[in-house]
Amino acid sequence: DAIGQTGAKMLPGYDYIVIHKDLYTVFGGEIDFFALGRGIYTFSNELMTTYKLFNEKANGGLRQSDEYYEFDKLLLFGDAYVPWKEFDHPQFGKIEIGGAKKNYTRNHPGFLLLEDAHRNAAFTIYHAHHMPKLEITSIETKVLAGNLTEIVATVWNSRIIPTHSDHDVKNKVNRPDYIRIEGADVIVGMRVLDKDFNSTVEQKYKPDQIEVPSIDGMSEVRVKWIVKGSPKNVKIVVDSEKGGLVEKAI
Repeated sequence: DAIGQTGAKMLPGYDYIVIHKDLYTVFGGEIDFFALGRGIYTFSNELMTTYKLFNEKANGGLRQSDEYYEFDKLLLFGDAYVPWKEFDHPQFGKIEIGGAKKNYTRNHPGFLLLEDAHRNAAFTIYHAHHMPKLEITSIETKVLAGNLTEIVATVWNSRIIPTHSDHDVKNKVNRPDYIRIEGADVIVGMRVLDKDFNSTVEQKYKPDQIEVPSIDGMSEVRVKWIVKGSPKNVKIVVDSEKGGLVEKAI
């Protein structure tokens, strides 16, 4: 939502809407495939709206606004419409040919294209900038009784977009994020749900590689291991399909 609302500022006149409920039904659309089939956050931007004619919201829809005729008269000097004239059609008889040229209403009049294309490019770059960016912000070790060591790693996502969408997590479209420890003999591994209350959930299968469903935007996750001895040459690796590969030595 934060990206979309910023995009509405970058693209004046565009309405920030939810496609599936505010626009219209599409079968076999690429956006549906990316969002629902691959768990990718998508935006569908269209160039040229009636807002761009006179920098104000039009009363009608895309082709129902009289402003197109006024814009053609005042700024395109009548170039956008072909005058109607009779034509003898071989099948339908006398008809009339004319009206808007094929490059009007849906496409920009040439002098408006540069600004709109630049704004869309800027929004696309802004969208890409907020794709997940992970870093290991801290690794804490504590010596325990019985020749054991506790290792806690904190991973931070410094961008707005999570590593998995809600739809992705719910339907298990992509594998979870992995946070693993290498070079240590792991006794137990767990996700830390609440650091202050020491609330954790153990992962019994492959405890050296903790599975995290998603790392939210501008948020952190913690994992904890209990390992044998005081291991040397140990590193933590974060392996995320959409967040990249990050590692840090202890």
